[in-house]
Amino acid sequence: MMTNLFSIFDPSTNLMNISFNWLSTLLGLMFIPYSFWLIPNRHFMMWNLIINKLHKEFKNLLGPNSFSGTTFIFISLFSYILFNNFLGLFPYIFTSTSHLTISLSLSLTLWLSFMLYGWINNSQHMFIHMIPQGTPNILMPFMVLIETISNIIRPGTLAVRLTANMIAGHLLLTLLSSTGINMPNYLIIFLIIIQILLLTLEMAVAIIQSYVITILSTLYSSEVN
Repeated sequence: MMTNLFSIFDPSTNLMNISFNWLSTLLGLMFIPYSFWLIPNRHFMMWNLIINKLHKEFKNLLGPNSFSGTTFIFISLFSYILFNNFLGLFPYIFTSTSHLTISLSLSLTLWLSFMLYGWINNSQHMFIHMIPQGTPNILMPFMVLIETISNIIRPGTLAVRLTANMIAGHLLLTLLSSTGINMPNYLIIFLIIIQILLLTLEMAVAIIQSYVITILSTLYSSEVN
């Protein structure tokens, strides 16, 4: 019997104490190479359209002062999170984005790079950004403290948002599927319909969460310039 509900997210496949579940994070690379060699199909054209739309949106968010090619960082981040979120919905595939190890590594690396670049190259702009325009003099120390705290917790909120959303959907699917053992046959059909609807919702959540994480990272990056 399962003693801990969250144990379904633990890596279980190992060889000589080396966890092979984390190799699922590289499965998304299997979908990329064929698009460069085969005749473009509908799937490739659809993905190209999505990337072009994202490129234009990220370009507008980053502003005119951004470096050329910056949008490709965020498009790559979106693609990576989207592939991992979707692959986690397949049976017997380890969901790496449901762990803070992956999500915090991504968000913390981006946040640190933004902060280092901003404080080294645009330190005056970073100081100005800590005090909103029109703030009374008496409130300035408190605003600096609040802005500093909100800036520090940004990578944590990004990571927890992605992890919590992935865990919540998978837990709900697991809980419902575990109740099907003791159910009569006529209720199992109803349960399967609910599971299909939940799986459809999880597909939408996988897309939305990858988009939200990427948009927020883009906005944090635009504040640095």
